[in-house]
Amino acid sequence: MHNDRTVAMTRTFKIFGNGSLKPNALWLTLCLAFVIPSILPAQSQERLKLFIDCNCDRNYLVQEITYLDHVRDQGQANIQLFIFDIWTGAGGRSFTLNFQGQRQFEGLEQELKFESNPNMTNAEIRDGLLKVVNQGLLYYLVNSDYASHIDFQVNLPEVSDTAVIAEAEEDPWDYWIFEVSGNGRFYKEATREDFSVDLGVDVDRVTEDWRVRIDGRISHAENQFESEDETLVSLRKWKFLSGSVVKSITDHWSTGVFSGVRQSTFNNIAQAYNFHPAVEYSIFPYEEVLRREITFAYRIGFQHQQYFERTIFGQIEENLLNHSLDIQLRFRQPWGDIFTTLQASSFLHDMSKNRVEFDNWVAVRLYEGLALRFSANFDLVSDQINLPEGDTSVEDILLQQRQIATDFAASTGLGLSYTFGSTLNNTVNTRL
Repeated sequence: MHNDRTVAMTRTFKIFGNGSLKPNALWLTLCLAFVIPSILPAQSQERLKLFIDCNCDRNYLVQEITYLDHVRDQGQANIQLFIFDIWTGAGGRSFTLNFQGQRQFEGLEQELKFESNPNMTNAEIRDGLLKVVNQGLLYYLVNSDYASHIDFQVNLPEVSDTAVIAEAEEDPWDYWIFEVSGNGRFYKEATREDFSVDLGVDVDRVTEDWRVRIDGRISHAENQFESEDETLVSLRKWKFLSGSVVKSITDHWSTGVFSGVRQSTFNNIAQAYNFHPAVEYSIFPYEEVLRREITFAYRIGFQHQQYFERTIFGQIEENLLNHSLDIQLRFRQPWGDIFTTLQASSFLHDMSKNRVEFDNWVAVRLYEGLALRFSANFDLVSDQINLPEGDTSVEDILLQQRQIATDFAASTGLGLSYTFGSTLNNTVNTRL
């Protein structure tokens, strides 16, 4: 029994040696060490500085982690913490905590994980995240002057408890997640009346090998404008049901099938359905998607469309073959974030009927508190085969009841921010 306990404690400290920590192993082997900052000599040493960048309750982390100074300029930190998150198939969030050391901790890096589930409250999520942050910080504290001021407490579970926790839990839902949503709105003035309703359903099943997704939406919007001479009514209806099945082949390859049906009064689509097989290649392993991603996806398939009104090409119904190539680039690094997507598509019977969409979003930290944000979207449009023939009335344009012809669409945005002043921000105050 003595040897078993010794081995368990040895494994506990190996966790911090290789910089990798799994939540399940953590609960079995370690009850986090407690740091007692009150006994640190106030004048004998410089307090360590921590920089946190996350999509989380950062104020709570600052409030609870009092044994370090919190700075808002990552260049002044001894420890940089970047928390990346992504939604999981079960409806929770998977957090990846990337710790990077600077100055005396140069080269000391580690990555920890924390996963929430859809049944956890915000308070439970932030407490769980705080626990893992403290575990990661311990890796640096034991390699600093703080080491002599740390008290350790390691709780070793009983053998029976270990067996129970290690046993795989059976999921009665077999990984299926269902979500039903709906909202309605009614607004009235003396000469205006608006009514809208939206209903939706999402069904997902996500495992390491498969991803199954079903989405459905119904939207109805009616706007009425009254004047002395007439009453104008704008009516827009939109319905769609889509489904996909994607199979993971390797760390870099995936394949799948996409299908759906839809109706849209705005787009002159009375009924349309499609079927598209697809293949995707990722330059980086899929497990790195939280920090970097470059993928190439190709789809080809069949599409049938029926129109409310005869189109500008004289069609009331037609069968089509089309294909598309989608390139996506995402980087989330300490220096900033980049998201770029390029999608090109065309009909196979007439390659001149095509569309190219180029969307970009960039945020870069230039120097200390200086950050640049830029977005640019540009579309080349030559595939509007669904446009109804005849002239579009002024009422249809103003009320946005019908899609109108265009050969491009573009938008840009530019922002610059600079923060200066005190570099420390240990105080949290949420008063009015």
